[in-house]
Amino acid sequence: MSTVLAPAPRAQEDFAPLRDLVTGLGVLVEQFEAGDEAILPAVRPLLARLIARDGWLPAEFARPHPDHYQQYLLHCDSAERFSIVSFVWGPGQGTPIHDHRVWGLVGVLRGQERSEHFARRPDGSLHATGTSLLERGDIELLSPTQGDIHRVSNGLADAPSISIHIYGGNIGAVARATYDLAGREKRFISGYANARLPNLWKRSESL
Repeated sequence: MSTVLAPAPRAQEDFAPLRDLVTGLGVLVEQFEAGDEAILPAVRPLLARLIARDGWLPAEFARPHPDHYQQYLLHCDSAERFSIVSFVWGPGQGTPIHDHRVWGLVGVLRGQERSEHFARRPDGSLHATGTSLLERGDIELLSPTQGDIHRVSNGLADAPSISIHIYGGNIGAVARATYDLAGREKRFISGYANARLPNLWKRSESL
C-alpha cells in the first residue's frame, strides 16, 4: 500500500510588524488632509519600528531581478491615500533620475542605498546637490515642495539591498517623470512587479 506524504508545514509568516504599520498609518491619514506633507514627522517613527526588525518580509517580496530593480507592493490604502512598497536592488542596479509628486519616506531594511539629489537651475536643467548613503535602519524623507528629484542605486557592489518605502498615494499608479540632466521629462507610471499581496490579516496559523 502506498503512503501519501503530507506536505511539509509552511513556516508561519509573521506579518505583525507590517500589520501594525498599516494600522498606524490608517489612523494618521485621518488626521491630515490628503497629500499634506506635515504628516511626515508622524510617519517616521512608524517606519523606524518596522525596519528595526527583520524577518517579516516574505521571500517573494525580497527577490532581486537579474537585470533591474524590483518594486513590490505590500499594501495600498483602499482610498489610495498611502502605499507601502519594498524595493529590491541587485548589485549595481539603480533608477534613472526621477520624481515622486507625493510625499514619501525611504527606510533601509537590508544592505545600503545611495540617493543622489538634484535641483533645477533657472534654465530648467538639473544639477546635483548632494548624495545620501543610507545604511540599515536609516530613513530619508521625500517632499515634493522641498524638492524630491533624485537617483537611487544599491550601495553594495556584491549583494542585494532592500528598502521599504511609504508614499502619500498609490505610487504605482501616479503619473511621474524621469529626467535627463538638461531637465527634459519623460512621463511614466511605474506599476508593481507582483501579482499578489501579502495577507496581513490572516491570524489562524498562530492558534
